[in-house]
Amino acid sequence: MDAGGSPAADTGLLGPGSFNTNGIGMKDQEGTLAVKLARKAIDAETRDLDIDTFDVPDSFRQKSGAFVTLKTFPGGDLRGCIGYPEPVFPLAESILRAAQGACHDPRFPALRAEELDQVVVEVSVLTPPEELVVAPRQEMPGAVVIGRDGLIVERGAYRGLLLPQVPVEWEWDSTTFLEQACMKAGLTPDMWLDRRTRVLTFQAEIFHEESPYGQIVRERTQ
Repeated sequence: MDAGGSPAADTGLLGPGSFNTNGIGMKDQEGTLAVKLARKAIDAETRDLDIDTFDVPDSFRQKSGAFVTLKTFPGGDLRGCIGYPEPVFPLAESILRAAQGACHDPRFPALRAEELDQVVVEVSVLTPPEELVVAPRQEMPGAVVIGRDGLIVERGAYRGLLLPQVPVEWEWDSTTFLEQACMKAGLTPDMWLDRRTRVLTFQAEIFHEESPYGQIVRERTQ
């Protein structure tokens, strides 16, 4: 979710293009561009530089949620993850803001320029979240598909989000996934059973670097 970071770079970098996507169903070349855009923003943020202007396709002007995740290489430990679940900004701006924010994830020290060749960049482009309505609540795990769905849990001022790739990486089942999303929100693990707790799902297209500044590939979670 939004955890600060510098304002997005001037979206004057947006230009015409031939791609056509609405997030889900992204072409590989679009995913590659998304990761390159995030990498440029991260490099500029850590070096206190402006982002170079370059063209992006018209589809990147469409509003879409996005998350940028940084992981250490080769260890694979989380180094930062910030994003925007809702489609409030054009995709390019969501990626820029998320990338800049990931450099300042409050859970970690700010990313330093010396670390740029020691982290890999991952971009998740999200569908709009939709509330999951299941009755009785005990049957909710059956409606959550591991590898397809991400989760948002909301209860009053409490809110937690887990991306679709997280339960795959940790080998969770759907019930554990719901419990972990509740704990991410600062709630007790069983709070998803309470009908006053909102549970939302979303899907994502995920692309990442295989190595720092290396080949960019689509992540398969199912």
